[in-house]
Amino acid sequence: MSIPIADTVARLRTARDAMHGTVAVVPTMGALHEGHAALIRAARAAADNVVVTVFVNPLQFRPGEDLDEYPRTLEADAALAESLGADLVFAPSEEELYPRGRENVVKVHPRPTGEILEGASRPGFFTGVLTVVAKLFHLVRPHYAAFGDKDYQQLAMVRSMVEDLDMDVEILSVALVRDADGIALSSRNAYLSAEERAAALAIPRAVEAAQASPDPLAAARAVLEAESGLEVDYATVLAPDFEAAPESGPARLLIAAHVGTTRLIDNAPVTIGESNDA
Repeated sequence: MSIPIADTVARLRTARDAMHGTVAVVPTMGALHEGHAALIRAARAAADNVVVTVFVNPLQFRPGEDLDEYPRTLEADAALAESLGADLVFAPSEEELYPRGRENVVKVHPRPTGEILEGASRPGFFTGVLTVVAKLFHLVRPHYAAFGDKDYQQLAMVRSMVEDLDMDVEILSVALVRDADGIALSSRNAYLSAEERAAALAIPRAVEAAQASPDPLAAARAVLEAESGLEVDYATVLAPDFEAAPESGPARLLIAAHVGTTRLIDNAPVTIGESNDA
């Protein structure tokens, strides 16, 4: 493997200083899959240099969540990043990124829209996300940063941080990637048993039903409620800018549900008042 892996801030800075032209960063928690590959491709198309970060960020995990169990596959991640044309992998330890400890670090708090949905279900989640993303932006100094539509609320929170804190980085939005059976790609899908995977198929079915209905929320909920193997956390429709749902026109369906011990999220554009496939 020829792609360099920087495991310290000092090594990252040395590698970054040697880069010429524009730089794009792809922040990840590793266990890379085709969804991440789409991000790297988008970054590669936008910039002269691509840095992929691999860091399982403890600040965005609550007690009892899967921090210790989260898959860590750095060698495979680096190989995939290299095959897609990335120039550098930054894979620091927790001690390297938070030298004073995870509880003793200045944090970035989201707008009030960060307290709903994922923010309500996982208190402190977006504070953890924005803190590490801000830190990575300062370290990598990118011109572009690629984020996926799958984490739609996260994408909105990162955009708002960049705008509100006057960060000089362009956010690249990359479309959600689905597996062959329709389930949105996620590193957590590896936790699903065959039975749980079958139950999880109700989520993409709910998305399809919502996109074909003038009442997308009712259509999605009907599908989700019919699957006993799901414990729905939320299913809602909001305006694309995360304000209240419009009475008609473009909107966003957002779903979170537990399948067994695994929590899955999904989202899609919908239209209130007319079907998207009309």
